[in-house]
Amino acid sequence: MTSPIDPNAVLMTGENSFIRLSADGGKTQSDRISHWRVLWCPEGAGHALFVQSTLTDGAVRIYADNVPVARWLQTAIESLLFPAFADSSLPVVAAEFSRHGDVASGARERVVAPGADIALSWEDFLPPFVLNMPPGFNDRPIGVFSTFFPARAARVELNGRAAAGKPWPETRGDREASSACLAWSETWVKPH
Repeated sequence: MTSPIDPNAVLMTGENSFIRLSADGGKTQSDRISHWRVLWCPEGAGHALFVQSTLTDGAVRIYADNVPVARWLQTAIESLLFPAFADSSLPVVAAEFSRHGDVASGARERVVAPGADIALSWEDFLPPFVLNMPPGFNDRPIGVFSTFFPARAARVELNGRAAAGKPWPETRGDREASSACLAWSETWVKPH
């Protein structure tokens, strides 16, 4: 039996949870974190974390347990989402990734690398919804489908220091959301 899904149209599948923080309710952004758990892409599977934060003095830092996956994410997706994360001249630091908790108790991701112990947390969730952005939506050449769990509260820590900013409410389509979401069951696609 032939699958109705063209495998050449799928770019990657996995997760891309994020936290964006602000000190002024979203007028300006103080911290931006993009956490990827890639189950499959052309470069294999792995994790990557892209950080630009008050905790890094505004510098972009990249961590991964599979460097080719991180580089592929930079070129294929982050270049469209946040160009500062797509700079391939930035080093990728080897790291270990782990998850704890869940939507009911609060989800936590931990990234440990030389000189860096990073903790990300999401809690107090709004109702989940499916994000549906096919190729061409917002003039992007690729599309994404994901299950969003928007968090009213989120925290970013680096070596025990916490970023001061807070997530802010956002609307995505007709759904109540926030600037900090678990984005699970995420698949990026290209036209076929």
